[in-house]
Amino acid sequence: MNKTIRVFGIDPGSAATGWGVIDCVGSRLSYVASGVIRPKRSAGHPQKLAEIFQKLSDLMGQHRPDEAAVEETFVNASPRDALVLGQARGIALLAPALTDIPVAEYAANSVKKSVVGRGHADKSQVQAMVKVLLPQCQAPKSDEADALAVAICHAHHMDFKQLEAAS
Repeated sequence: MNKTIRVFGIDPGSAATGWGVIDCVGSRLSYVASGVIRPKRSAGHPQKLAEIFQKLSDLMGQHRPDEAAVEETFVNASPRDALVLGQARGIALLAPALTDIPVAEYAANSVKKSVVGRGHADKSQVQAMVKVLLPQCQAPKSDEADALAVAICHAHHMDFKQLEAAS
């Protein structure tokens, strides 16, 4: 009998951080919850990071995941934008790590390939496949769908690692 493993996926951003929770039993995935953390636009950067951290920490406590997965930052045109995104990503890694939840990281292309079958899929294709793979999820917004896609990618990699360990 397979154990249920709860995965918390995070798509980091300073303006919008998507999050999604799925349960995995063997290769079967089921939707638990998802949303987007949107700090106040008028808040200073440190306050935005603090709000993202606090809300992610609260969600970790509420959903009690066994594992977490975070999307890696892809290179931005602007060094400043890359730095700001990197800081939000650091918060996304810190929140689960502080509660001893193992954290995996996946490149955006790996996430897209796991969910859509193509590493260069666009956001609408990711959203559509998330709805197919998690039919209980009602029309997720882009950041939310990306976070669920990160969780799905982790579930697929987790299955592979479990199969490797069993052989």
